[in-house]
Amino acid sequence: MNRIDAKRRNVVDHRKKQFAEATYQPQQYPHRLNFYTTPPTADITLEQFEQWAIDRLRILAELEACSFRNKTPAETAAHMEPLLKKYLPLDSTSSNHSQLFAQRQKDHYSHFILRLAFSSTEDLRRRFTRVESMLFRLRFQGDDMRERNAFVRTLNLDWEPVSEEEKRELATELAATVGFSGKRGQPTVQEEEWSKVDWERVPDLIEHRKVFVKRGKAYVPSREQQSMVMTEFNSRLEKALELTARALPRLDEDDRLTPILNHLSKNFIAPDSVYTNSSSAIEGAEISARNIDNLSQHFPMCMQHLHRTLRRDSKLRHFGRLQYTLFLKGIGLNLEECLVFWRSSFNKMSDDEFNKGYRYNVRHVYGDVGGDSNRRSGGYSPYSCQKILTEHAPGNGEAHGCPYRHFDEQNLMALLEGVGINDKVVLQGVRDDKQKQKFHMACNRVFEYVHKNEVRRAKDEGVMTAAQLETIVHPNEYFKRSYLLKNMGKIAKKEGDGDVKMDG
Repeated sequence: MNRIDAKRRNVVDHRKKQFAEATYQPQQYPHRLNFYTTPPTADITLEQFEQWAIDRLRILAELEACSFRNKTPAETAAHMEPLLKKYLPLDSTSSNHSQLFAQRQKDHYSHFILRLAFSSTEDLRRRFTRVESMLFRLRFQGDDMRERNAFVRTLNLDWEPVSEEEKRELATELAATVGFSGKRGQPTVQEEEWSKVDWERVPDLIEHRKVFVKRGKAYVPSREQQSMVMTEFNSRLEKALELTARALPRLDEDDRLTPILNHLSKNFIAPDSVYTNSSSAIEGAEISARNIDNLSQHFPMCMQHLHRTLRRDSKLRHFGRLQYTLFLKGIGLNLEECLVFWRSSFNKMSDDEFNKGYRYNVRHVYGDVGGDSNRRSGGYSPYSCQKILTEHAPGNGEAHGCPYRHFDEQNLMALLEGVGINDKVVLQGVRDDKQKQKFHMACNRVFEYVHKNEVRRAKDEGVMTAAQLETIVHPNEYFKRSYLLKNMGKIAKKEGDGDVKMDG
């Protein structure tokens, strides 16, 4: 009995001790690139935990959008450059930037936070691996060659370096196979770093005849090592995600992190976006009840459908009214004008019916009535695409929600054609996006078609940057960008530069 009791005393109750004690290790970031093999152990705030993850999620979502749009590597790099500088900067060591450590710490921690969020299902793990690999490849290609080679050497990969003597013996074959031109400024066979690996590890390089093969070994120059590095990165990340998935149940009792992680994983459908009243005003725009019909040409399809339904039926059900009222609030329609708009829209009822049934709800949305917290916060915030996609799916007779998700294909095509979108390529692209559940991509595809001339002009004239033309993830952002593009030249510009004032 004594022996059994002793064993019981040594058993760890995982319900009481759900995590092992983390051993703090001071983090060092000698290289810009990172394989994320060592988990972070330093303390960060919950605000940093969430914001760093959201910033990285923006980058990954935009990379995925570039892939869906079939952008070339050069186009993707050009599009992502301002976004990376804004949300996830990562300067080279040679730059001696004062924020190098902070940048690399944010990159390190944000990767592991999202690894926790996206390891719960096989689909999330697969998508996370794909977009993280895209980000790593983008950075690998843009890294300084010396720093990149120094980083690769630290990975202790199973590569055999080619000696100087062997390079001299095979100089002719290596130069001919790999296509060294010998032009001035380009590295020679002797100056290039070469590695030997089993030929099975680089089938893509062999397929394109970018390596020399001898006795089962492929001779790979440093400029072609990306293929091997990417294979290794993917392999390690896939294994790490599987291990993380096994550890996830231990997080269930942590009521601080679980809601954040669940929110992040849900937002992989479309990255969430917060649209506040401070970012909604458009200088020079007439946002009034009498002008809503005219402004509706700039509405996304979800709000156009609500507006058309309201005009047709002179009524909307509860969630439709709520979604549309919040959108109108977000574009800058004030409370008085919003009440005028709804009263004139419900033209089949008396003033008394409107005041009893609807006036209070509109005032509550604006924070004019209700509890102290509602008044202090200014009421509710406009719904993001994420919220519209995932909450309160419409039923029979309801017009709210996202047409790209909640309409069947036939009704969606009829809606698009009804607003003048008849291009067969665009319509087929929307069908494909809907089948793949890329609803925000379908919306952006329609936006780009409707505004194709203005977007091209905005880029050519430098009126808007790539960061201001990133993937739209909020109905109010759609409206604002559409209005600005369609009214270029009429909108007042910021003094001192040529950028349109856009905060969205």
